[in-house]
Amino acid sequence: MLTEIPPSNFVSQSEESRPTAGEFPPLNVPKKNLRPMKIWIDLENSPHVPFFRPILRLLAAQGHSILLTGRDAYQVRELVEFHGLPCQIIGRHYGKNKIAKVGGILFRCCQMLPLVLNERPDLSVSHGSRTSVLLSRALGIPSVGIFDYEFTSSSSLMSPNWKIVPSALRPEDLKGPAEHLHHYPGIKEDVYVPFFEPDSSIRRELGLQPDDLVVTIRPPATEAHYHNRESEPILDEVMRLVGADARTRTILVPRNARQADYCREHWPEQFASGKAMIPAKVVDGLNLIWQSDLVISGGGTMNREAAALGVPVYSIFRGKTGAVDRELVRENRLIMIENVEQVRSKISLTRRSHNSSPDRRERPALKSIVANILRIMEQECHTAKNIAR
Repeated sequence: MLTEIPPSNFVSQSEESRPTAGEFPPLNVPKKNLRPMKIWIDLENSPHVPFFRPILRLLAAQGHSILLTGRDAYQVRELVEFHGLPCQIIGRHYGKNKIAKVGGILFRCCQMLPLVLNERPDLSVSHGSRTSVLLSRALGIPSVGIFDYEFTSSSSLMSPNWKIVPSALRPEDLKGPAEHLHHYPGIKEDVYVPFFEPDSSIRRELGLQPDDLVVTIRPPATEAHYHNRESEPILDEVMRLVGADARTRTILVPRNARQADYCREHWPEQFASGKAMIPAKVVDGLNLIWQSDLVISGGGTMNREAAALGVPVYSIFRGKTGAVDRELVRENRLIMIENVEQVRSKISLTRRSHNSSPDRRERPALKSIVANILRIMEQECHTAKNIAR
């Protein structure tokens, strides 16, 4: 199985060519005077797959090779296969129990150790992969952590050497030296949403009718350490609301098989009548959101993807509200549902026009993140030279 991804696997057009809809853009960032380096990227959660796709390509355009690994959790395997990424899947999720979580992280480190020792990456980059950060620290590999939620808990052992965060997050919200903190404008979903190309065939695949009012629902992350049980009765009330409206078809997007079983057990009538369904296979999440009239989600990424696409979205997440979501609320791009009573007072079951096209204007987040990674690589090279002297 291919483990290292050479630049040619991601560079299919010259940097001078003009991208069309759905293609990745030229980098237009000055090339750093760096030797070709190997960058290890670990995908631990499903949002990491679309997020890192354009980043991988643009780093490869700089002449660097990629070691890509992933965890068999939250549909990472299915999304990697869906996008055709050459990725080694190592390890899995070990549930919500804290002891099992810690043991799972350590066990996955042991599983990944032979590969990482053999490949010898120069830098690791992840969006909060604890395994990647911990193993990098143990092996002396400089690590870059990209974050967009300031309340993620982690010990100092699992804190990366460098952090890249949205500009909405303030330095005082984050641990670590300010000189090792870089910001990017916008939200992480701005990295890949501009390349989205709608495909209406998904409606036929899901059995949707032209007059259906389509509601996409993402249940809360019940196995995450930040899960708050307050979101569960809110989800129940949401399902009662949409189930009572004759126009609605509900597309549930569970995080794993256990959550899919939970949904079928708790709302059997809606599944039996066809009002609610779970896609039989992995679908393009952005396309599903775009074909929906509204989105209701207990997770951050789907909320922000909808906001980035301009689709009405309601958050039933009841953990601590991060700076990024607070900013989206201020901009009227996201509506928070804070209790059961607000489900009926705030959620509007209204069809939206599907005649418009997604906003494909270039957004600076992608280039800013890649430029920050290149700056970090340059700084690490400079530090290594000084140590060698």
